[in-house]
Amino acid sequence: MKQFYNLFTLVMLLMVTLVAKAQPNAPDIVVSKDGKSDFASIQEAIMSVRDYKPTRTTIYVKRGTYNEKVLIPANKCDITIIGEDIDKVKITYSDFATLNNMGMFNTWTCRVDGSGIRMENLTIENAAGRVGQAVCLHVEGDRCEFTDIKLIGNQSTLFNGGTSCSRQYFKNCYIEGTTDFISGPATVWFEGCTIMCKSDSYITAASTPKAHSYGMIFSNCVVKADKSAKKVYLGRPWREYASVTFMNCELPSCLVPEGWHNWGMVENQSTARFSEYHSTGVGGAVLSSRVKWATQLDSAAVSVITLENVMKSSSDWAPVY
Repeated sequence: MKQFYNLFTLVMLLMVTLVAKAQPNAPDIVVSKDGKSDFASIQEAIMSVRDYKPTRTTIYVKRGTYNEKVLIPANKCDITIIGEDIDKVKITYSDFATLNNMGMFNTWTCRVDGSGIRMENLTIENAAGRVGQAVCLHVEGDRCEFTDIKLIGNQSTLFNGGTSCSRQYFKNCYIEGTTDFISGPATVWFEGCTIMCKSDSYITAASTPKAHSYGMIFSNCVVKADKSAKKVYLGRPWREYASVTFMNCELPSCLVPEGWHNWGMVENQSTARFSEYHSTGVGGAVLSSRVKWATQLDSAAVSVITLENVMKSSSDWAPVY
């Protein structure tokens, strides 16, 4: 009997240990629409975090549709926002550039100015529709990570801002849009993302500064398109030194054979830094027809385009995800 009791005790201790290890760390702040948590809005939760807090703060967002413009100011750093369900936690708003002449840079549904911000498992939407520029997510902070999030919009869905030092990492994300729906000057790595073209479009409009070695890197991504799309470009240069690379990506049949566009300015052809490596899919089968001023990389060139090298700047940084 004693042996049975000892064995039972050992099994129970083991089970308790395993359950404890399986449980995630408790969040610091919980947000829910029902008023039964710390806050009913995401913005309130963010603003409650101590300015320049030296340790990370985790905000857990329960299921619900949050109709609010969410701003993470520059003085709110090292915050992790985790949604309960990627499809059932939605931040949505409907501003657009011509509404009261607000201009593109004020149309965001969510804007991240703080550094060290992480977001996962939720959806961000600009619900304005096809009314011109309407940003879903605008990121200016450095060392920002986004994993398993959906960005729902049309023109200018994602703006990767930050002209000095803004390093951003997107993993397993879904990003949809129409014209120039991924744009900006930041250094950004997209890993395993799904890029959805909702119509004839330019996927990227990079404005990479000349001094930056890297702009936008798409690695192991899948580019898809609505059946109505007949003419899609990988990108065009918003600024003359735009830098965009697609590596090991699957491209759709509606991708134009030329691949890239010069935005109607021939001079961009001598400065834009557009490249591909091992493109697959129907759109990747016509590489010989690409514009001559874009580069087809070889294995030696790609060997140095690593996450570690791309994210080096004034300080070394490796995304947690």
